[in-house]
Amino acid sequence: MDLAGTEVAPRQGRKSRKSAAARLGLVAVPVAFFAVFFAYPVAAIVARGLKVDGRWQLGRIADVVAQSDIRHVLWFTTWQACASTALTLLVALPGAYVFARFDFPGKQVLRAVVTVPFVLPTVVVGTAFLALVGRGGLLDELWGVRLDTTVWAILLAHVFFNYAVVVRTVGGLWSQLDPRQEEAARMLGASRLAAWRQVTLPALAPAVAAAALMVFLFTFTSFGVVQILGGPTFSTLEVEIYRQTSEIFDLSTAAVLTIVQFVAVGAVLALHAWTVRRRETALRLVDASVTARRPRGTGQWALLAGVLASIAVLLLLPLAVLVQRSLDVPDFGYYRALTSEDGGIFLVPPIEAIGNSLRYAVAATAIAVVIGGLAAAALTRRDAGRFVRGFDALLMLPLGVSAVTVGFGFLIALDEPPLDLRASWILVPLAQALVGVPFVVRTMLPVLRAVDVRLREAAAVLGASPWRVWREVDLPMVRRALLVAAGFAFAVSLGEFGATVFIARPDNPTLPVAVARLLGRAGELNYGQAMALSTILMIVCAAALLVLERLRTDRTGEF
Repeated sequence: MDLAGTEVAPRQGRKSRKSAAARLGLVAVPVAFFAVFFAYPVAAIVARGLKVDGRWQLGRIADVVAQSDIRHVLWFTTWQACASTALTLLVALPGAYVFARFDFPGKQVLRAVVTVPFVLPTVVVGTAFLALVGRGGLLDELWGVRLDTTVWAILLAHVFFNYAVVVRTVGGLWSQLDPRQEEAARMLGASRLAAWRQVTLPALAPAVAAAALMVFLFTFTSFGVVQILGGPTFSTLEVEIYRQTSEIFDLSTAAVLTIVQFVAVGAVLALHAWTVRRRETALRLVDASVTARRPRGTGQWALLAGVLASIAVLLLLPLAVLVQRSLDVPDFGYYRALTSEDGGIFLVPPIEAIGNSLRYAVAATAIAVVIGGLAAAALTRRDAGRFVRGFDALLMLPLGVSAVTVGFGFLIALDEPPLDLRASWILVPLAQALVGVPFVVRTMLPVLRAVDVRLREAAAVLGASPWRVWREVDLPMVRRALLVAAGFAFAVSLGEFGATVFIARPDNPTLPVAVARLLGRAGELNYGQAMALSTILMIVCAAALLVLERLRTDRTGEF
């Protein structure tokens, strides 16, 4: 017995050390990436605002927060984010169910279309809704109703913008849940509602929470939508940071607001990590192609019709307005104008922004998938320590920190050797990948954690290396989630505006930056060109996402 124990102890020790080394190896690259390209730039811009003659002016924090107008901004920011998140979940969860469980003509095309609003620059989203609900808009012309400068216009625009987050994040997991578990509950006497509430809803809880978290962070830091639709009445922290930085040039107040935003987002992420982690369980996942079927009965057809109607009104109608505005001039005049050089705001023809955006988006997607995939793999390990679990929350911080702060931070912090990147093209994909990584992690994590750990343990017992376990056990189960994550990262990169606008070179503008610059200039031609570029951005995104849909669904039998 003693001899046996003497042999086992060293083996267990070696196994523990290898496991710890593997865990640290997985998390080392994401930690280094976020430390260099997120923490360092943000810290640099905050220090620039709060340091005077080398001394910290921490009392400035209390002075700024005590101002009544700042407290009002903080209250409205929090309130509208909560309301926007609740409304988005209410509208989009039925859509997630329809895309996950129903099979109907045009499903792949429609799934790609509903993601297009998410990649549009927020200034374009605000402009589209202004054309619908503002003075002279569609509602004003038909019924004399105006919703601009009201909170309802902001909430509806946020639903438009974030609908795809819920459909893809929740629907991705929902489509892989084994429906026989709910059917078994029905056979045991549970009603349809009770079976869904007691079986399906607990399994979906992590994905729903992840989607709600992403929607909350995007609406909490909302900028373009609130600035255009809210007018002088409503202002979020992000709008106020931009105003203090670009209009008043008060970096001290902007730095304080950045810290306030950072603390608030950190508290939300900590609450999310504490509540969701306790409810995660291993799930039975199946091939998504076998769970989708044609609607049956009046109720399911009515649900499908209701979801399609909501998509038409909330998503397709604003997109149609953009297309219509881009075609106001005969013979595609606005589109032809994009091919001419403009020495005023562009050093190259605006049409070149298309190629720039695609190149940047591909590079950013590759970075986000690698960094996010490593982070998600580290977070799913059973032996993950407190540091790794805490890193789960830190990964979401780029979604909750002002993009204005990140952009300025890049310019201030990354301008000296050995990280002098201000003249390098890689700076834009790095900034875009910061926003894409959280989507990769949040999309892959529920599926990775749902894989039965006994499968990994059995493969390890049979002598498989950690890499082979990942390749033969995890990867076949999460391939679909990985493609969804890549699609999200690509879409986010195409539409990222807040940080890119500060670091994109004048001779290499992206589509969102080109649109914003055109909207910022007076004149019908500039406005029409902005609508034309927005339409092109929509088409490029829809085409890319449609290709992804075909690649993702052409996997029958591989899961």
